[in-house]
Amino acid sequence: MQKLRLRYTKRGRLRFVSHRDFQRAFERALRRSGVPMAYSAGFSPHPKVSYAGAAPTGVASEAEYLELSVVQRVDPERLRAALDASLPDGLDVVEVLEATPGTFADRLEASVWSVRLGGTSPQEAQAAVRAFLAAERVEVQRLTKNGMRTFDAREAVLALEVVDGADGAAAAAGGAPPATPAADEGPCAILRVVVRHSTPAVRPDDVLSGLRQVADLAPPGPVAVTRLAQGPLDASTGAVGDPLAPDRDAAAAVPGTVP
Repeated sequence: MQKLRLRYTKRGRLRFVSHRDFQRAFERALRRSGVPMAYSAGFSPHPKVSYAGAAPTGVASEAEYLELSVVQRVDPERLRAALDASLPDGLDVVEVLEATPGTFADRLEASVWSVRLGGTSPQEAQAAVRAFLAAERVEVQRLTKNGMRTFDAREAVLALEVVDGADGAAAAAGGAPPATPAADEGPCAILRVVVRHSTPAVRPDDVLSGLRQVADLAPPGPVAVTRLAQGPLDASTGAVGDPLAPDRDAAAAVPGTVP
């Protein structure tokens, strides 16, 4: 049995695909591509696919990951191309690597998010960011399957800043080409947020709820959220690394393979 790790994206309108819908689409892509999947045992066998840290529905992402197991060895790049061709545009398989030992979920310690706030000036956003970062606790509420839950959104936020539109517009648009809002579209602020993965998970909408609570920031225009990265957290710098780096390094060390 061979285990593979895969990075894929959710872009454009496909950001509205739910995780369950993506699972169904991905399993259909596996069948169409003729992937020699390993299956679970039991009365109703399922493909051995493990999804890690999926983004919420409505959120675009450049860094979604999953693991899958096959019963005979395959070439990772050929598998990537076959799966990518079998998925709709916007769900793009960008990298497949053979897995090295270890639990992949342990590498996903934090995420970097881009949040585009339509109708909000950078000055308004900056004032709200200062208030949020100055607070010791920012308690927010979210409805979960177990009912309404209250938790601290501030503790998990490692960095929060207003970034230049040219740096963040493309990512915040979910993979669209870089663009500066036209004059008649009104102001726009783009936030860069680094959030530590925790329980309960703090999501971008929780940070927005916190900004509303501490600074009464309520964007009148559309809000677009994109996950730019997720991976291991460097405690000394707060940087979020590439979770596939160990797998890529291992592939590069094997003669005749392409990293």
